[in-house]
Amino acid sequence: MHSLPLFHRIAGRRVVVVGDGDMAGAKARLVERAGGIPCAETEAHHAALAFVALDNPRAAEAAALRLKRAGLLVNVADRPELCDFTLPSLLDRDPVLVAVSTGGASAGLAKHLRLRLEAILPQSLGALASTLSAARERIRGRYPDGDTRRRAIDAALQEGGALDPFAPGSADAVETWLDGKTATEETRVLDFTLTSDDPEDLTIRQARALGQADTVLHDPAIVEAVLVRARADAVRQPLPAEPPASGLTVLLRRG
Repeated sequence: MHSLPLFHRIAGRRVVVVGDGDMAGAKARLVERAGGIPCAETEAHHAALAFVALDNPRAAEAAALRLKRAGLLVNVADRPELCDFTLPSLLDRDPVLVAVSTGGASAGLAKHLRLRLEAILPQSLGALASTLSAARERIRGRYPDGDTRRRAIDAALQEGGALDPFAPGSADAVETWLDGKTATEETRVLDFTLTSDDPEDLTIRQARALGQADTVLHDPAIVEAVLVRARADAVRQPLPAEPPASGLTVLLRRG
């Protein structure tokens, strides 16, 4: 990864915007949309983030250096080499946000990837997320154990599940799902032999299993580019190793 993706909460906080043209206006509107308060460089001591939108390259670089010396993280329009952070192209299904970033390589590419996703992801995603948030305590009460809870949610949200995010009315199905039978602890072991180091050669089943696995036991020859397709919190161990007694374990062997 070229960057660590983060969502920064700025509601009620000042964010410096340097510039007075259309580009600066767009940055100020984005700050306001996220609940922040655009301010001038003179108020930098109150802020943690800054946007520099100046056409003059020298003026932009000078402003960025001043703000960085003041301890702010700075984004400079069209100057990725001066940026502490970059702005992704955003798909908004409030409270769901999907961010597409190219690390400043091509804003146009990020935009068109986001437009493709706009056509795929339903407007109802936001309602489903809000309903799940409101039901958080009930979900914890029904599934007190963290691993069991995560597996129950995974099963409900998967394709064809009770809360399939792409299914119409999924937000209205949360109550019915919570009133259903408690999910039983499921133990599964899936064994895959990979013949390629290219993660694009993973089958849909393999990629989905990695994304859901609690434990990944892998041949030492399996490359990192494949292993990072697993959940970030999945347990990883090189083979030989014994699968745990519960949860989904994925075995990856190199053919």
